[in-house]
Amino acid sequence: MKILVIGGGGREHALVWKLKQSDKVGTVFCAPGNAGIKDMAQCVDISVGNINALLDFALNEQIDLTIVGPEDPLTQGIVDLFQRNGLRIFGPDSKGAILEGSKVFTKDFLKKYQIHSARYDSFTKRSAAKKFIKSIGVPCVVKADGLAAGKGVIIAQSIEEAEQAVDLIMKEKAFGAAGKQVVIEEFLQGEEASFIAFTDGKTVLPLPSSQDHKAIFDGDKGPNTGGMGAYSPAPVMTEALTKRVMEEVMLPTVRGMAAEGRPYKGMLYAGLMIEGDRINVLEFNCRFGDPECQPLLMRLKSDLVEILDACIDGTLDKVQIEIDSRPTVCVVMASEGYPGTYAKGKVITGLQAASKLEGVEVFHAGTAVKGHQTVTNGGRVLGVTAIGDTIQTAIDRAYLAIEEIQWQGSYYRRDIGHRALARLAITNKPLVGIVMGSDSDLPVMRAAADFLTLAGVGYELTISSAHRTPEQACAYAKTARERGLKLIIAGAGMAAHLAGVLAAHTTLPVIGVPLDASSLNGLDALLSTVQMPPGIPVATMGIGKAGAKNAAVLAVRILALNDAVLQAKLEQHVQEMAEQVASKNKALAM
Repeated sequence: MKILVIGGGGREHALVWKLKQSDKVGTVFCAPGNAGIKDMAQCVDISVGNINALLDFALNEQIDLTIVGPEDPLTQGIVDLFQRNGLRIFGPDSKGAILEGSKVFTKDFLKKYQIHSARYDSFTKRSAAKKFIKSIGVPCVVKADGLAAGKGVIIAQSIEEAEQAVDLIMKEKAFGAAGKQVVIEEFLQGEEASFIAFTDGKTVLPLPSSQDHKAIFDGDKGPNTGGMGAYSPAPVMTEALTKRVMEEVMLPTVRGMAAEGRPYKGMLYAGLMIEGDRINVLEFNCRFGDPECQPLLMRLKSDLVEILDACIDGTLDKVQIEIDSRPTVCVVMASEGYPGTYAKGKVITGLQAASKLEGVEVFHAGTAVKGHQTVTNGGRVLGVTAIGDTIQTAIDRAYLAIEEIQWQGSYYRRDIGHRALARLAITNKPLVGIVMGSDSDLPVMRAAADFLTLAGVGYELTISSAHRTPEQACAYAKTARERGLKLIIAGAGMAAHLAGVLAAHTTLPVIGVPLDASSLNGLDALLSTVQMPPGIPVATMGIGKAGAKNAAVLAVRILALNDAVLQAKLEQHVQEMAEQVASKNKALAM
């Protein structure tokens, strides 16, 4: 097969790298390509936006399959153009690409199909946008409606900042035509994750979860970039959440687009905000993410061409995807000054030494050839990607490779993967035991687990009945302290003896959560939990989810007595609750 890849960044280098592993692939062309791509494909000097020239090239070379990397040609209608001329091309047509091309369309679409997202409104006049900002409160998010290379999203911490963002987008035209209309959204708390899948318009075949780092500086500080690094999998995306994203986001989106007369084929990328058990869609992209593509393709063991063909032919339901279980990490090396102004033409050294390291691939993004040397030619220059048995091993390999690479003014974040490491540390060191009498209690007790996760406190979940497995419950309590637990939260309904049994066999604090499991609506469990005999103390919460969350809040408050970090997180939680009330009062006053 003759393949044409459109684009010249790290994503396209990773695509070419993966395509070259297929027995089906002969010659690969890339337009315009970069210094790294030219070593494995024939680079063609055609810009990604010149879709007519790309069509002429594909026809002249009798290209069998074209793969579109960036979003611009998709929104311009390159898929429509190629298909009209009898060429096979992978990606959504212009009707489908509007999911990324217009944030206003996407927000309205999400609302129509009841897919959870932030409260919002869209505006074509600055005065109306500024009035809405005052009603929604801050922090808030100001977005340019159209494409802005991943930089048209501004998180404003004050009313003044938000109004300045509106002026920047609509008056100063910082993002050009993309800023004719703005979307103002409420700010969502939580942790972001990327959910990327193949689709043929009916079937959705997901890749593993991933997470990118958009901010320029360590600690996720500073202005947004196109992405300073990424890793896969993202520990925040549990199996249960993955299933819910498929059922609540991906499938409804594909079905909704079909119902709108916009059948969607290609890559569907959902940017998500995860907070406890709440999933909100931040955005859709209509292509592989960058830099998420690099670590994801490094884990993909299946033939990429077979998957892309099935998407085009509508036979994705017959494809099974094979994934390497090992984690991968990509660290972006950028030019000093990015995402602002930066110099080009800096000579890069150490590329060969870095690429020889075990489990490392150096994907080029903004590079070019000058004479016989590789030089910088963009803001994001390289995506140093590594695989390892653990996320820490992959991170260490990536940074070891980076130490080999140099150019004047190179910059990279030194904390890529920090959220994954923090979350895994939580998982590995439980401080709170959450015990429930039955698996049917899990939906309620999950509220306790969610708050502990937000506070960064490790926990373990266990099912143990005071009546059906009394020996197990006693053993759990007796060994809790030596296993490192500091507190136990126990949820049970009806007679609700579980909390008391646990408290009788440990000196750790026990917090009881009465559950609604009878015709008495949980009042029987509440009375049973409260009425412990003298010497067997149990702190009793309210009935149900509210009680479960408060149990976790109380547990964190107890732990925070000797932990300044947890105390700061609790103070932040209190402040956020106050801000929510203030924001609602502002809305009522308007």
